[in-house]
Amino acid sequence: MGQMITLHSDTPIGAYLAEPANPTRGGIVVIQEIFGVNAHIRDVADRIAAAGYTAIAPALFDAVQPGVELGYDTDGIGKGVALMGQVGFERPLKDVAAAAKYIAHTGKVGTVGFCWGGTVAYAAAIELGLPGVSYYGGGNTHFVDRPAKAPLMFHYGLKDTHISADDRAKVAAANPDAPLYEYDADHGFNCDRRATYDAASAKLAWARTLAFFAEHIG
Repeated sequence: MGQMITLHSDTPIGAYLAEPANPTRGGIVVIQEIFGVNAHIRDVADRIAAAGYTAIAPALFDAVQPGVELGYDTDGIGKGVALMGQVGFERPLKDVAAAAKYIAHTGKVGTVGFCWGGTVAYAAAIELGLPGVSYYGGGNTHFVDRPAKAPLMFHYGLKDTHISADDRAKVAAANPDAPLYEYDADHGFNCDRRATYDAASAKLAWARTLAFFAEHIG
């Protein structure tokens, strides 16, 4: 459904662009996990386009290593964590801002991010004022001392050993007006390419995410 384009941020990077068949309801920046703009992230963008929004997924690792698509095995995790460490959070926020600008002609723009991308989505609500949905953002607690400038929604798995109940409580306390949902699921429950995929939780979280977009984007 979509296509790869070149996005001009600090340096040119790739991005996956998926556009709806009918006039768009707005734009959504899809923010990758540590595995790159892989088949799962492209599928999320396609699903968002099918729901009526223009979706763009910037390749946040391109500045240090172009074209990254990693598997969900130990090797992929190790490479992804190393790349995440190289790019940090400041550079991805610039890339998200560039992606949001690219699709700004569609109307209001929001974000949805997964894992590391979930934390980038949270940071984008704080730094860029973009409404965002954060799925199992493991680094969200790094930003709880800063108020968000836009609406947020959070999704967490109760079986996620990467994110403690205390971490979730800190995020909830810092964002009292933001819905925070917990599911009987593990980290990565939205991704049907991972062993931790949970269909029921993913379906419910997705319905809530689309409702968030309808309310805050269009």
